[in-house]
Amino acid sequence: MTNPDFGRAAKDYARHRGGFPPEFFDSLDEIAIDVEGARIVDLGTGAGTLARGFARRGAEVIAIDISEDLMREARRLDRESGVGVEYVTAPAEETGLPAGEFDIVAAGQCWWWFDPGAALAEATRLLKPGGALLLASWDWIPQPGNVVDLTERLIESHNPDWLKGGGNGLHPEFIVDLQGGGFEAVTQLTFPLDDTYTHESWRGRVRASAGVAASLSQDRVDVFDQELAALLAERFPGDPIAIPHRVFAAAGRKPI
Repeated sequence: MTNPDFGRAAKDYARHRGGFPPEFFDSLDEIAIDVEGARIVDLGTGAGTLARGFARRGAEVIAIDISEDLMREARRLDRESGVGVEYVTAPAEETGLPAGEFDIVAAGQCWWWFDPGAALAEATRLLKPGGALLLASWDWIPQPGNVVDLTERLIESHNPDWLKGGGNGLHPEFIVDLQGGGFEAVTQLTFPLDDTYTHESWRGRVRASAGVAASLSQDRVDVFDQELAALLAERFPGDPIAIPHRVFAAAGRKPI
């Protein structure tokens, strides 16, 4: 599947993709990531969920994305949250930002959409000596017969080119990329955590995924959404629903 256009799903993305939970930020000290007072570049920011989380915790954040539609939603959410983030339209591989001025470069729920070699080189260029590159994910977890499993099967039936299903929330490629990019003291963090969705919010979350509104025409999205609503009503009538997720993060340091 070619890279999806998440800007087509910007409204659902901003409303229903809440981003990394507080527990993620609370655990970053386990991998020696100190956000308070740091200058951070957030690559592939989307609707700014990771950038806002950093800003709330005292960081100075510049957020990068190629989608103006998503960053328009990010700015609106920032205003509502009372936080300040600077947004720049640019690819992760060529941000145009000054070299050697940042303490942390982060990529949350997006690293797989980048050219890893070029993104690693750009992160290295941006970071101060000893600065950290943080790669993180917040994945839903399919288990036989659960709501994620059946939702993924439905996505595949509507979009056979979508190949992101069946994951376990673990991303050893983050560690491989960090080490291969010359980063040192590579550490990782992972833990399972449920997130709660109403039927409506789960439908919105799924519409805002790569395999649905970011890739399909609106007519096809509408048909998919109707089928997902019927599946939820029949198989998971309880509302809200606990959706299993996993946090995974890896970080490495630019050599001094």
